[in-house]
Amino acid sequence: MSRQCKGALMAAGGGICWGISGTMGQYLFTHEAMHTTWLIPIRLSLAGLLLFAYWLVKDRKLLFAPWRQRSSAVMLVLYGVLGVSMSQFLYFLTIQFSNAAVGTIMQDLSPVMVLLVACAAARRKPRLYELVSIVLALLGVTLLTTHGDLTTFAVSPVALIAGVGSAVCVTVYNCLGPRQELRAYPVSLLQSWAFLMGAVLFALTMHPWTLGYTPTLRGVGGILSVVLFGNLLAFNLYMTGVKLIGPEKSVLYGFSEPVTAAILAVALLSTPFTLWDALGFAEVFAMLAVLSFCGKRHTE
Repeated sequence: MSRQCKGALMAAGGGICWGISGTMGQYLFTHEAMHTTWLIPIRLSLAGLLLFAYWLVKDRKLLFAPWRQRSSAVMLVLYGVLGVSMSQFLYFLTIQFSNAAVGTIMQDLSPVMVLLVACAAARRKPRLYELVSIVLALLGVTLLTTHGDLTTFAVSPVALIAGVGSAVCVTVYNCLGPRQELRAYPVSLLQSWAFLMGAVLFALTMHPWTLGYTPTLRGVGGILSVVLFGNLLAFNLYMTGVKLIGPEKSVLYGFSEPVTAAILAVALLSTPFTLWDALGFAEVFAMLAVLSFCGKRHTE
């Protein structure tokens, strides 16, 4: 299997796992009365400790290696806190105040942001097809959040702000992951530190133990599912794809995430899905198609 094909499958597989995780998160919020400020510290702690224990046994020297150089340590903190951990918190906050479909499609604004970062790094203006993709993304989000009525919001302002913030954080870890300072380390090793840093940050700021929440048996199963699909599988699959084919291409194969989330949320949780939502999804998918096919033709 070619490097390009393997990277595409990894990135798409990561998106599917995130879609499953997002839908499970919606279930926990709506049926188990769970809150983002309780769920995120718990899931990051569990995932981080599992990966940390794995690498502690497998290669203790390599586990602590990123902290021995200043440049890699700085990149790891930025990648883990501003990228991975904050994207998780804002993603699930968006789902809590809207639904899994909206949360994932808002996160899919990240390809446009990665594009703008690439243009800035190359000190060039966006090409015509890139400008078209930006317009499509903005139009899609406008349809999703207003349902055609520009005087009101169909989703809460909290969900809108958190969704855009989540896309920004996805852009951060997409752009930092392939950097030279971090390329020498396995994805799961970087994720272990990212999850642990996020767990400590959110535990100290959100104090989940003060919320007085005790999950049911189904709630525990949901948490474990979110950790398995959303943390252990999704990030490792997706970031492996980023390493193989780069952030610009990987974010395009993330289209599998909103498709998975929308299908599961509508089929299993009876989430309303209006014509305006469908049009908004179509605009964002059109943006992904324009970036993918026109970008490929330009490269060739």
